[in-house]
Amino acid sequence: MSYKITLIEGDGIGPSLVEATVKVIEATGVDIQWEKQYAGEDCMGKTGTPLPEETLNSIKKNKIALKGPLTTPVGKGFRSVNVQIRQKLRLFANLRPALSFSGVPGAYNDIDLVIIRENTEGLYCGVDYWVDEDESAGISQNIITRKSSERIVRFAFQYAKNKGRKKVTAVHKANILKCSSGLFLRVASEVAKDYPDIQFEDRIVDNMAMQLVKRPQEYDVIVTTNLFGDILSDLCAGLIGGLGLAPSGNIGEGIAVFEPVHGSAPKYRGKNKANPCANILSGALMLDYLGEDQASKKIFKAVANVIKKGKDVTYDLKEDRNDPSAVGTKEIADAIVKEIRSMK
Repeated sequence: MSYKITLIEGDGIGPSLVEATVKVIEATGVDIQWEKQYAGEDCMGKTGTPLPEETLNSIKKNKIALKGPLTTPVGKGFRSVNVQIRQKLRLFANLRPALSFSGVPGAYNDIDLVIIRENTEGLYCGVDYWVDEDESAGISQNIITRKSSERIVRFAFQYAKNKGRKKVTAVHKANILKCSSGLFLRVASEVAKDYPDIQFEDRIVDNMAMQLVKRPQEYDVIVTTNLFGDILSDLCAGLIGGLGLAPSGNIGEGIAVFEPVHGSAPKYRGKNKANPCANILSGALMLDYLGEDQASKKIFKAVANVIKKGKDVTYDLKEDRNDPSAVGTKEIADAIVKEIRSMK
């Protein structure tokens, strides 16, 4: 089967990561026609907007996109383009796996969990404003609805069922935020009754952070609201070796965008230094979403093999981050491609 996929290089290290990812995906033999589009800070100077309508229209038409990281200005400038894409395309589910790879320095080597984060509301919904012209105080509204809560929790249970996972944990702050988080927890408890074969539990978010550090092996699928999911997924990335191993997918009704969790790291642009694995694994998630499960598994296996061998890996995957034997973006991608081509 042939696919037409929107391809967005992104900012900073994005173009080099996307180039590596395309090379790896094409090595699987899946027939893809890439439709290149633009977004982000680099695009701003050319088009006057960080998110051109042409880019959104391409994703709407193709129903799927792969992108590199985009720059989000801190405390000023335009709103996050990532958030805008998710909201404009109604990509309500953010899928963030955390999987241990043998050979990566870290506290654990047996983590296999998935965080499913609501993507369109909560504190990321964009209701954020100053109380006066002096900017003496800022207000952000945490909007949680029954409809979106039910949709994301049901997505999490269905994902667990489809992937043979055994437990769903709903994360909240219902002890303090009794209306917003309280609603999310009530809805999660109601939806859980429709899936009696899947274990359900809930955790307060601060306790969840502690539990993940102490005993992450006890967790399987975690479903939560936007801000909590963003924070906990970075915590989990730290447990498996860093954001360079953290892929994600943003999924809506018949439409999806796949991207790495990490940022654009502009200081490393053009230096052939950044780890492309998060972007490559995001490509593997995309193939799984398309039903190309064998190609997806090949990429995951190839990445795992290269990391386990420990030879052709970037500096962040070394015990000593100053190890002179560390390779660059292109070299680790070539090693992954070689692994894929060696598979029968």
